[in-house]
Amino acid sequence: MAEQKPGFLKRLFGGDATAAATPPHVPDDVPGPPETLPPTASQSAPAEQKLGWFQRLAAGLKRSSDQLSGGIASVFTRKKLDQSMLDELEDILIQADFGVDMAQSVTETLRRDRFERDIAPEEVRALLAAEVEKTLAPVALPLAIEGGPKPFVILMVGVNGSGKTTTIGKLAGLYRAAGKSVMLAAGDTFRAAAIEQLQVWGQRTGAPVVARPAGSDASGLAFDAMTEARQAGSDVLIIDTAGRLQNRDELMSELEKIIRVIRKVDPDAPHATLLTLDATTGQNALNQVEIFGKRAGVTGLVMTKLDGTARGGILVAIARKYGLPVHFIGVGEGVDNLEPFAAADFARAIVGNA
Repeated sequence: MAEQKPGFLKRLFGGDATAAATPPHVPDDVPGPPETLPPTASQSAPAEQKLGWFQRLAAGLKRSSDQLSGGIASVFTRKKLDQSMLDELEDILIQADFGVDMAQSVTETLRRDRFERDIAPEEVRALLAAEVEKTLAPVALPLAIEGGPKPFVILMVGVNGSGKTTTIGKLAGLYRAAGKSVMLAAGDTFRAAAIEQLQVWGQRTGAPVVARPAGSDASGLAFDAMTEARQAGSDVLIIDTAGRLQNRDELMSELEKIIRVIRKVDPDAPHATLLTLDATTGQNALNQVEIFGKRAGVTGLVMTKLDGTARGGILVAIARKYGLPVHFIGVGEGVDNLEPFAAADFARAIVGNA
């Protein structure tokens, strides 16, 4: 029987979590934003939620796992392990964006333990899953807000199209369902659609939204949101920011200004700066982690769109190179398709070990 894993709330908050409060009422007549907004998640029993999440994760990573499984099966045909097989496996892992270091680590382990011995594809996949889990376990950390400052300020950053605004809505739903008071700040003042989208998420999750007309100063909006969240006694304030390419110096400077303004209200804020990464960008995600880390002080990662790529291994490459906490992953558009990151589940799903 599989080992019982920590409950959802414990994984969400870290430490001992209290029972979830009744989720906020979601009106049925809230209009959708320009892009499709999914309905809120039903509150299923913990066992059903766990089973349902792994099934969604496995389905979301199917493109990655199919590519890996197919490649491994074509190379390892129950014959003695030789150097050419190890070279081919290394190529397969690099093509799946696991990174050179991870690819070499896996092949070296196989060389040490199984060279010139018969080996089946299932054994290779099991070893790969174990190596992936070993790499990811240290970074699979909950975003701990319990006992922290109030409001706990989360700044969301990332490039255009990485899913920041949608992720904010899903996070608001998670925290509201756990009984936290949440305020949102529509800091992507460049796009009216982003402001409207966040306002709809606020209505759906029962979280007030601080917003200003499109074109307003983003740092001024952040200052107002900090002030209003303090006055309201909010538990959590999540601040959206405009998508910006990491190689645009003037836009990164604007992000630094937002952080300076936030610290005028609370010198320790933001208490978490989360970089939203689109898994479909592959190796470019490594560059995003490096630049946003230097300019915005990223403290943790949210990986989205794992269901849209055959290169889910990029998360492993990022973990090996930077060691930043991976707090959440998303494998779909639904509000319940964002969950606290679990290394063992990810490792099983990406190699196809259901």
